[in-house]
Amino acid sequence: MRAGRLLSTLLLLQTRGRLTAQQLADELDVSVRTVYRDIEALSASGVPVYADRGPAGGYQLVDGYRTSLTGLTTDEAAALFLTGSGATAAHLGLGPTLEAARLKLLAALPQEQRSTAERIQERVHVDAPGWFRDPEAPSHLDAVTGALWEQRRIAVRYTKWDNTQVERTLEPLGLVLKGTAWYLVAHGRRRINGYRVSRVDAVTVLDEHFERPPGFDLRRYWLEWSDRLQQTLYSGGVATVRVGPRAAGMWWMLGPVAERALRETAGEPDADGWVRVVMPIESFEHARFDLGRFGPDVEVLEPAELRDLMRAQAEETLRRYCE
Repeated sequence: MRAGRLLSTLLLLQTRGRLTAQQLADELDVSVRTVYRDIEALSASGVPVYADRGPAGGYQLVDGYRTSLTGLTTDEAAALFLTGSGATAAHLGLGPTLEAARLKLLAALPQEQRSTAERIQERVHVDAPGWFRDPEAPSHLDAVTGALWEQRRIAVRYTKWDNTQVERTLEPLGLVLKGTAWYLVAHGRRRINGYRVSRVDAVTVLDEHFERPPGFDLRRYWLEWSDRLQQTLYSGGVATVRVGPRAAGMWWMLGPVAERALRETAGEPDADGWVRVVMPIESFEHARFDLGRFGPDVEVLEPAELRDLMRAQAEETLRRYCE
């Protein structure tokens, strides 16, 4: 147990550079006191690790020190080959690089681990995008990616969700592939925000470099930002609807929030197989469009305003087909 933790500490320092005791404790899920003891053990075993004092201090390895020991287990090596088909790397211009790295890793593995990895590749394929959805390949992704690698500011013209256009000067901090859509995480005039790359209408890479915010964690930021976004989107209240068997079978079309509502709030089906669901909605207009696609297989019960909208939509549809 401790040997594995010492190895993890060594690899963290080797790959990330200087880290504080608290950062190491958070990564390894141990106490700061345990980190102190582990650092002492590494130093006593001959690993050239030292500490810098002060607010910007931390532990780091002597410049140039590297260890070739990776400690990959068979399962860990196999897991590295479950990273998809390479489409994500291809979008970023790294497709050939990823394939070359996989070949090198495969060749470097011991025979037992190599055999396991080859079986994984033969028998498991990861195809992340949902059915009938092509991955986005935004026209300006190359320019954004280049600026991200080089830490250069970009001037963009961006279309917001309400179709208004704005101009921004951004400092690219990361790219996130959410489902089939690429998002740019960037520092703007006042704060860090997320931008859908397909809504970037024009981009100019500026001859201005910037420094990344110290300690910025892309994964942590994205989880927090997407959670806030979801709460903002579903701020239109809730609707109570009756869902028929056919609509329930296609409920996934409304996304994970609606699916969770069906799973968590639906009671026992009535004699005809209908269930009552309480679901959050973005707005009456969004709900009218989303629920309207199910036709007579969904009935809105509450609120009254949304029920009236659904009735008016059904009457308008009937009028058009009767002309």
